Amino acid sequence: MSSRGFSADYTIVRTVICPLCGVRRAKRGCPGVGQQICPVCCGTKRLTEINCPPDCVYLASAREHPPAVAVRQQQRDVGALVQVMRDLTERQTQLFFLAATALVRYQPPELQTLVDDDVSAAAGALAGTFETAARGVIYEHRAPSLAAERLAAALKPVLLEAGKGIPGTAFERDAAVVLRRIEGAARMANGESKRAFVDLLGRVIKPADAAPDASAERREESRLIIP
Repeated sequence: MSSRGFSADYTIVRTVICPLCGVRRAKRGCPGVGQQICPVCCGTKRLTEINCPPDCVYLASAREHPPAVAVRQQQRDVGALVQVMRDLTERQTQLFFLAATALVRYQPPELQTLVDDDVSAAAGALAGTFETAARGVIYEHRAPSLAAERLAAALKPVLLEAGKGIPGTAFERDAAVVLRRIEGAARMANGESKRAFVDLLGRVIKPADAAPDASAERREESRLIIP
């Protein structure tokens, strides 16, 4: 015994602080970070700030047993999207998901943030262009803002590519119907942010990146629009 009453062979346990938050105690070995992190950061930064490998046990567990709050959010999201797509034909539904996937993948230039107003304005302008074309008149409707105009310019070739092989008027009408749905949904979205509809699409739609060396045959098979 020492003069202060401690055993000479006592052990000091060092508390490891999470390197991500710098506050909470690190308890989980994270293969994505290469260090121990806290459970909160593991749950909230997974696949966003942390590059999780597919074989991470915590990632696998979260996918198999998502929290109840996440399940309820997913149910609300899917229900809201189904409501937006009500009464669409099969081809229109496929076209809707193609446009929605393009929106999720879209990266605004100059580090700008895509908001619902931009989506609504871009979809409205494109819908007007397709509606005019269906009547046999070529006229390019312009979006009211530069951000919406850039988004419309990015979406149009994606839709035109999907419409190859479909009679012009039929495709233009379908595209206009889908874009009007997107326009209305983005305009009427209710949320705490200006990205309520954009965030909804991001939670529901998880696009897989296409391989850069994909063959023409593979691209043809992956087309969403079926004539």
